Amino acid sequence: MGKGKPRAVEKGVVGQNLSVTASGSLNIPSAPVYYPSEDEFRDPLEYIYKIRPEAEPYGICKIVPPKSWKPPFALDLDSFTFPTKTQAIHQLQVRPASCDSKTFELEYSRFWEDHCGKKLRKRVVFEGEELDLCKLFNAVKRYGGYDKVVKGKKWGEVARFVRPLIKISECSKHVLCQLYRDHLFDYEKYYNKLNKEGARRCKRVMPVEKRSEQSFECSSSKRRRVNNDGEKVKVGKVEKEDEEHDQICEQCRSGLHGEVMLLCDRCNKGWHIYCLSPPLKQVPPGNWYCLDCLNSDKDSFGFVPGKQFSLEVFRRMANRSKRKWFGSGSASRVQIEKKFWEIVEGSVGEVEVKYGSDLDTSIYGSGFPRVNDQKPESAEAKIWDEYCSSPWNLNNLPKLKGSVLQAVHHNIAGVMVPWLYVGMLFSSFCWHFEDHCFYSMNYHHWGEPKCWYSVPGGEASAFEKVMRNSLPDLFDAQPDLLFQLVTMLNPSVLQANGVPVYSVLQEPGNFVITFPRSYHGGFNLGLNCAEAVNFAPADWLPHGGFGAGLYQLYHKTAVLSHEELVCVLAKSDCDSRVSTYLKKELTRIYNKEKTWRERLWRKGIIRSSLMSSRTCPEYVGTEEDPTCIICQQYLFLSAVVCRCRPSAFVCLEHWEHLCECKSRRLRLLYRYSLAELHELVLEMDKHGFEETTQSRTIRRQISCTDEPTALTKKVKGGHATFAQLAEQWLLRSCKISQNPFSRDEYVSLLKEAEQFLWAGSEMNPVRETTKNLIRFQKWAEGVRDCLSKLETWSSRSGNNIEKVHLDYINELLSFDVVPCYETGHHNLKGYAEKAKMLIQEIESAMSSCLKISELKLLYSRACELPVYVKESENLLQKISSAEVLMEGIRKCISETRTAAIGIDVVYNLNSEISELQVELPDMDRLSDLLRTAESWRARCGEILKGPISLEDVEALLKQLDGFTVNTPELKLLKQYHIDTVSWISRLNAVLVNIHEREDQNNVVNELMLILTDGASLKIKVDQLSIVEFELKKAQCREKALRMRDTKLSLDFIQEVMMEARMLHVEGEKLFVDMSEVLAVAMLWEERAKYILAHEAQISDFEDVIRSSEDIHVHLSSLHDVKDALSKAKIWLSRSKPFLMTSPLVSVSSPLLNVDTLKELVSESKPLKVSLKEIRMLETVLMNCKEWENDACCLLQDTRCLFDIRIIDDGTRDGLLSKIEHLIARIKSMGSTGLSLSFDFGELVKLKEACSVLQWCKKALSFSIGVPPLEDVENLASAAENLCGTFAPSALWGSLVEGLKWLEHAAKVISASCNSKRCTLSEAEEVLSKSQSISVSFPLMVDQLECAIQKHKSWLEQVHQLFSLRPGERSWSLTLQLKELGVSAAFSCTELDLIVSEVERVESWKQQCMDIFRIVVGDDNSLLGSLEKIGQTLKRCIHIYEKPHGLKESSSFACCSSGSLDQEFLTCSSCKDCYHLRCLGSSMVGGKHAEYECPCCRYLVSGTSSPSGLSTLKFGGMRPELQKIIEHLSGEEDFCVCIKERDVLKEVLKQAQACKSRLTELVDFALAYSDKDLSVLVEKLTTALKAREMQGVHDHEGDINLMLALSRYSWKVRVNRLLEGSQKPTIQQVQQQLKEGAALNILPADYYRQKLTEVRIIGLQWADTAKKVAADSGALPLDKVFELVSEGENLPVRLERELKLLKARSMLYCICRKPYDQRAMIACDQCNEWYHFDCIKLRSTPKVYICPACQPLGEECCEPAVDQERCSDAKSVEPKTPSPTHAKCRTNPKKAESNLAQKILAITEPNNVYRCSSGIERLWWRNRKPFRRAAKRRAKLDSLSVFSHLEG
Repeated sequence: MGKGKPRAVEKGVVGQNLSVTASGSLNIPSAPVYYPSEDEFRDPLEYIYKIRPEAEPYGICKIVPPKSWKPPFALDLDSFTFPTKTQAIHQLQVRPASCDSKTFELEYSRFWEDHCGKKLRKRVVFEGEELDLCKLFNAVKRYGGYDKVVKGKKWGEVARFVRPLIKISECSKHVLCQLYRDHLFDYEKYYNKLNKEGARRCKRVMPVEKRSEQSFECSSSKRRRVNNDGEKVKVGKVEKEDEEHDQICEQCRSGLHGEVMLLCDRCNKGWHIYCLSPPLKQVPPGNWYCLDCLNSDKDSFGFVPGKQFSLEVFRRMANRSKRKWFGSGSASRVQIEKKFWEIVEGSVGEVEVKYGSDLDTSIYGSGFPRVNDQKPESAEAKIWDEYCSSPWNLNNLPKLKGSVLQAVHHNIAGVMVPWLYVGMLFSSFCWHFEDHCFYSMNYHHWGEPKCWYSVPGGEASAFEKVMRNSLPDLFDAQPDLLFQLVTMLNPSVLQANGVPVYSVLQEPGNFVITFPRSYHGGFNLGLNCAEAVNFAPADWLPHGGFGAGLYQLYHKTAVLSHEELVCVLAKSDCDSRVSTYLKKELTRIYNKEKTWRERLWRKGIIRSSLMSSRTCPEYVGTEEDPTCIICQQYLFLSAVVCRCRPSAFVCLEHWEHLCECKSRRLRLLYRYSLAELHELVLEMDKHGFEETTQSRTIRRQISCTDEPTALTKKVKGGHATFAQLAEQWLLRSCKISQNPFSRDEYVSLLKEAEQFLWAGSEMNPVRETTKNLIRFQKWAEGVRDCLSKLETWSSRSGNNIEKVHLDYINELLSFDVVPCYETGHHNLKGYAEKAKMLIQEIESAMSSCLKISELKLLYSRACELPVYVKESENLLQKISSAEVLMEGIRKCISETRTAAIGIDVVYNLNSEISELQVELPDMDRLSDLLRTAESWRARCGEILKGPISLEDVEALLKQLDGFTVNTPELKLLKQYHIDTVSWISRLNAVLVNIHEREDQNNVVNELMLILTDGASLKIKVDQLSIVEFELKKAQCREKALRMRDTKLSLDFIQEVMMEARMLHVEGEKLFVDMSEVLAVAMLWEERAKYILAHEAQISDFEDVIRSSEDIHVHLSSLHDVKDALSKAKIWLSRSKPFLMTSPLVSVSSPLLNVDTLKELVSESKPLKVSLKEIRMLETVLMNCKEWENDACCLLQDTRCLFDIRIIDDGTRDGLLSKIEHLIARIKSMGSTGLSLSFDFGELVKLKEACSVLQWCKKALSFSIGVPPLEDVENLASAAENLCGTFAPSALWGSLVEGLKWLEHAAKVISASCNSKRCTLSEAEEVLSKSQSISVSFPLMVDQLECAIQKHKSWLEQVHQLFSLRPGERSWSLTLQLKELGVSAAFSCTELDLIVSEVERVESWKQQCMDIFRIVVGDDNSLLGSLEKIGQTLKRCIHIYEKPHGLKESSSFACCSSGSLDQEFLTCSSCKDCYHLRCLGSSMVGGKHAEYECPCCRYLVSGTSSPSGLSTLKFGGMRPELQKIIEHLSGEEDFCVCIKERDVLKEVLKQAQACKSRLTELVDFALAYSDKDLSVLVEKLTTALKAREMQGVHDHEGDINLMLALSRYSWKVRVNRLLEGSQKPTIQQVQQQLKEGAALNILPADYYRQKLTEVRIIGLQWADTAKKVAADSGALPLDKVFELVSEGENLPVRLERELKLLKARSMLYCICRKPYDQRAMIACDQCNEWYHFDCIKLRSTPKVYICPACQPLGEECCEPAVDQERCSDAKSVEPKTPSPTHAKCRTNPKKAESNLAQKILAITEPNNVYRCSSGIERLWWRNRKPFRRAAKRRAKLDSLSVFSHLEG
């Protein structure tokens, strides 16, 4: 942002550019630098402890080691590769927040709809593109809001945030400001108001128990569920089940505590307010969005992982980057630092660098020597070992003695394990402090320096406040921004706001120390390599506690558990320095733990358990602790858990957020009791001083006074202290332990004890008693369990039931004093005695020699005993071994196969018999077999000692055939015999036809192998000599066969033939063919040597080569022949381009080289082939030398011409002719050179000379004319491209100087046509310079003088215009001056003033045109349109003033012209006149007997909307009155007179007058409530006609008028409804009342009161009718008829209720009652209905005939009716006919309905009246005599369907 200029930073102003001093460097004081001596340098922690009081207030310091400190760099620079990250330096500070535009648009649109009553506009355009309102809002927020941006004129910086790569003009800034004012200013006020409300609410003090209720009622949009009344929902058990699937918190994955769950108003995901980072105290006002919806992945900022680089490639890239910024020279720190902050503040542009940061040295290697690393060859072993163990080696620093991190077991990357950093210029490490507020040490290995900045830890809060104020938009989007290490802020901003900042320049070999909580950052000044690690001396401990609290606040997972580290240190041996800080930290942790445990006890959490113990408690991090689901912290000391969520844990502070179960269901998990923690605190004192046992006891008693003795809670019957409850428990436990053991009592007692075990030392008796109870319970349950198992085993004889071990029984019986009373103790002793007696018997049997049957009998007794004794296993093992041995002896004796048994098996069996003391059978037979085997073994051994013959071996093997024992000696002899027989058979197979085989190489291999194997045989053979002779023959044949496949030399062939003669195989066909080939090869060699000695032709050489192809021998002279021929052909191919007959083969062909030609001529001499082309090349070389001499002479003449210095009017023409002559000569010489087709060096020089001469010729031609600017610029650019020998000459320099002046002059003349104009002084300066150049341009000078004169004349006219008063200044003259100035004037303030004034006026007019865009057509001007609208407004005012008799003013209703010459019509109602032309084409030429205007038709008809008034509407769309008011209210003071503005003001005045009159009429109509509507007609007619005539649209007035018309239309409809011929229904009355309520009809209105009265009367009667219809005949029939008559005379129709009453008047059955809920059946003949109970019918028959249809005499004729039914019918026969019978007589045909119709009538309640066939026409008093008609009835099980009949 900005231009990089220095700016002052005001305190409290955000978003400013960084301030620098006048010299350009930041004015930041330096941090201290220390130079330790050799002795001081021995112990780093001791030295840092020494300098800490002085250095810590700076937050950082630098340590320069002694000169002897020179550690070798351990990494291999050649093979070292590392990954990098890409850093966008220009966005470290000046970047937009990663705000999601969709979320912003959603919130913005909701704001418009909720607070402005409007919908969001679709697009806002800025600079031709859509404007991102989200970015604009955040940018203005960055600079303090709208007011501060306007006051500080920061719209340029804001615009660069919105459009970073576009140049912003002043006009664009103004437009951007106006757009923000129009679209975002109100939203900014709303946004700030919400933030202030949230802040005030957070500051209010609220009781804990009321906080959740109030937060629940803050914002319904964020609550998960709310009832209709807005009260808090009571969640029952059923709701809890549904709640599991309702809404889940994204952090803790719980759906509980819905009253404090925020729902994102975009994605609908939920978060508890206490799960947010940082957590909220209550629900915020307004809409709320989660961080995922607020932040956009597209705009999110971070360091992107880059490529993998080797160090050499990274070095080259870093060097290129530095040369790009500062050139090849060196740059100072001031220059680099200034440039870095310019980049950071955005004034340079986009800058990206690579940084190899956070490289884990366990993966990529450390720069320091390490024991396990390979030592480089260049490093000495002694030095390497010295620095491997050095305490200043960063690999050793964290675990030095005195560092608390030595207790950490695992290696944490970056903390315990150093990180490596390979940086380049501008690569940065942003503001941050270390994890857990650790110390950090950074060592600079090599390279350019690092620049560090630091803020002391004591100023961390002030630093964070300034960061938030300076970058509010970034912190709103990411509240944990400082945890992400991606943001920089200029230190000068911090200084300006009172935050101290210090600086350090770290050079190679320097250490930099940062202290706890100190914010630090910086950047690299070039390529370098550094290494860093954290460490923690004793004084870090309190800072570590603060860091752990910070992690808990922001819900960040910690690197390690601070509580675990403190406890592990307290248990280890530490010195006095550590113990001092450790005791304070441990005391803080103890007090916190004690407070929260007591609070949980008071809240009802009484269940507790110990955590599982550590396997390695002396180290930190050996096991993973659970983490709190809310704050993500490790739960080392304590946690809370519930059975409803067994995998979820919370810390003590968040116990209320775990679930919604009652507190008694929760459980406290703890690792140490308070007593153990307090003991750890007391242990710290032993490191500081020694004390006696008595003093320690006294101090412990004093410290125990802080234990929770006064801790009380409410119990049944009052309150009790913690100690009292514990004492009561102790008393109960003593009583229970004295009683017989009861498991339930013990379990209950131990469960109750859980609430005391976590407490301090005052609960030691409880803990001791608890341990005893657990021990007692375990003993008693063990005794019972043992007896149960023993008895069960005895009763079931051990069916898969495990025995009880005797050791366990002895353990239970070993107690000297019985823990508690248990009856099974004596029974258990009896079982133990039996087991001991059995053990004695087994031991006796194991020591004596018994038979196997006796051992088995003893083992069976052990198996029957229910107690397991381990000695029985030994007995079983002895029995098993004896049985296995017996089986082995049996197999050995019974074996019959030869040599099937090894002699070692016999030996083993014999030895096992002696070891196992058991009597076995067949022992003697085994001994005899062993003696025979030993005798044969001795004989075989004798044979093996001497020479072995084949015959002796075969005889021995024949004698041993059938002997079953096999000895090693016998086995060896058999193997020797097999090997010998096999060798002899192999030899015989090879010797068969050996000389005829083609694979002699395989024969050689086979014979050599046979010869080797034969020599190694143990038995002697006689065939070895035969094998040796056959091997020599095979080798000779192999050599001969090799000649068939490959060419061999003559010498080799001769040697093979000589060897064949010696072996007497030369007569074989193979060797005969070889001798013939040898003779042919000898002849060819003689001829080849002859042609090489004499120079022969190419054809002779080719013949010799062709003849060699048929000879299959390697010829020694063939290579020389081919080489001579190849050299000749190569020389000919190279000479071919020089021997072509055509001089120019192709235009595109490359030119020949003269030097190559010379080389070819010299190379032709040593050739051994005779060629004629040699003489031809010598001739070509002579021609080339002649052309080169001529070209040198011509170039010399050209140099002489360029030495001319004087150019005047007299010498110009002669110079031009010389130049043209030289150009012609050069072209001729060039064409000649090209015709030779050689690349002469002089050709290039001739071309350069020609180009310069042509340029000079064109430059001279400009002096005699006025060339265009484009030609001059082209020629000037061509001059820059000219180079070589002739360009920097005297003639060329003079012409270049003149051409530069000519270019300036041409630009001055043509500047008026371009956007970039020059000033008058610049033009005059160019004119004066024309005298100093050596070349004159007279015509150009004249034009320049003319342009200056025109500008001065224009200035006089402008000054004359502005000398007049503003009202006298003509708009047309201003336009003329503007056009003339744009075309002819130079740049000046007068021109800017004229242009800006014209643009302002035209913009104002254009806005008017936009407002009147429909009225102003192509043929009408703005002024004419305004006058036309003014006429309509005058006509409108006239209508309001004289509403009757428009003819009196000679005017017409819908026309403002008032012309009497046109044909018109008169309305028959209002007597107003209308032109036929105004009424439309449909009215012209028609017959109009009686015309009624649309206004009168609408008012008489009373329709809902005046849609029929189209003929009265104003032509086209009318401009908005509000826009005219806004346009005039925002007008500016113009310097010229504008007539349209005066007319527009008059139009506005008339329009406001019309509005006031319309308001009077509409207010009267809205307040009118009488019956007479004629008064309304008169008022509304006037308003309608005036409205349609008015040329300006008043939106507010139209809305009110439409409301008045709607109310009038409603009154007309109500009047017609009430006064109509047909009475209205109750639904119509209610509908009209509903419409009247929607129109806000006054309660006192006549028509509303009338409708209300009718509705009340109708509803009262309908309610009475419904009750009577359902009274089951309670009301007499005459009263029913009276009620029906009353209903028919009501002013409202109630047909359904009347039908119900008429149905009620129908009587059924013999009881003559109306229909009720009782079951009924219909007669199948007369269709009359009867109650089941009245006719005493119990079930539904298939066919039913009533007694009236079947007399008594016909009973026997109807078999379908049983006797019971007939008797019942007789007794209840009716004496009076029913209405149904009368109906059947009046219309008997309708009684013949089919079964389907009857069923339909029964099953459809609404059709019950169809079943009665016109019951509304039947009256009881008018019934006639009836005649029965037979009719089938439907089978009905029940008539309950009629119970649903209602009105």
